[in-house]
Amino acid sequence: MKVAIIGAGASGLMLGGFLAKKGYNVTIFDHNEKAGKKLFITGKGRCNITNLCDEAEFLKNVVRGGKFLTSAIYSFNSFDTVEFFSSLHLKTKVERGNRVFPESDKSSDVIKALLKHCEGVSFVFNENIDKITKVGEYFKVTVKNKSYIVDKVVIATGGASYKATGSDGSGYKFAESFGHRVEKIVPALCPIKLNDDVHPLMGLSLKNVTLKAEFDGKSKEFFGEMMFTGDGITGPIVLSLSSYINRAKSVELSLDLKPALTLEQLDLRLLRDFEENKNRNISYIFKGLMPSSFISSFSIKCGVNENKKVHDILKEERRKICETLKNFSLSFKSLYPLDAGIITSGGVALDEVNPKTFESKLVKNLYFIGEVLDIDALTGGFNLQIAFATAYLCAKNM
Repeated sequence: MKVAIIGAGASGLMLGGFLAKKGYNVTIFDHNEKAGKKLFITGKGRCNITNLCDEAEFLKNVVRGGKFLTSAIYSFNSFDTVEFFSSLHLKTKVERGNRVFPESDKSSDVIKALLKHCEGVSFVFNENIDKITKVGEYFKVTVKNKSYIVDKVVIATGGASYKATGSDGSGYKFAESFGHRVEKIVPALCPIKLNDDVHPLMGLSLKNVTLKAEFDGKSKEFFGEMMFTGDGITGPIVLSLSSYINRAKSVELSLDLKPALTLEQLDLRLLRDFEENKNRNISYIFKGLMPSSFISSFSIKCGVNENKKVHDILKEERRKICETLKNFSLSFKSLYPLDAGIITSGGVALDEVNPKTFESKLVKNLYFIGEVLDIDALTGGFNLQIAFATAYLCAKNM
């Protein structure tokens, strides 16, 4: 049984090793010069391989395709992933938010482990696949100067983000050539551009804040850390929020700078601060509420001059300060472009793929695993776990 796997990333390598152990003749094709090129830069080079939580919790972090992934995640969960890498002598550690990393903090060690897992697999590197065609019961995989005849083909090409690593969206073209529908491709887990002039705030981090979006009659919010860029915002809560608003027609963003306090509690705190600092400028009070570099922007937004004396602040102005602390509006412009996304949202339509085997419902012996499918999840190791789990279940049921 000859199997061609297109893509030497996380899902392709995982699948290749499992199939080789079943005795299949496996060849993995990749147009890069080596395996795991995108894996190498994952998690800033540290490679967050999974998130150590139970299946139900895991599926809550899947933005698109949660129901489709249920069988895969229950068949090969994050604990199975840790055990798998342990069997390949890769030591792991768990960090904040249940994120699992290699103990060495080196993504190269994860790639080495996966290549060790792929013992018996043949690789074809530096070759662009011109086309994949069905010839009777077989497939013909054509590269520049050669064709390969195989029994089965698995598309494991990933998405269309980070083109420099080889994720060029070619998997979607292969899918469409076999009559598959591809859901609209948009960036996910990416920074957000704003209409506001935030250049003076570039590099400023805000911690323990809540970023909220109102979009198309829905709302979503995330608590944590974010940072200003030259023309927008980024950071963990921004990336997570982007995955929910990437198809929205209209978006309104706001920041709660003091999510632990209600409007009334904030007002009481300000009254107390005002009483103790009557003769100081209001900027002194602001310093106790936010980073100094944010004061000027905040002052403009709430309409209270930062040099105004505390004893001159009117009740209405105090109320406006409180309201702005709880609802600092940001003017949404767009998401950053596709290549800035950590992953791609959209892909091969799930209703045309069997969720227990990942075989096409349209073409026998054609399979799709990993990010090429219309599935995506939040940051924290969830997307790599999806790659591993879909590969495992595909191999098990092939």
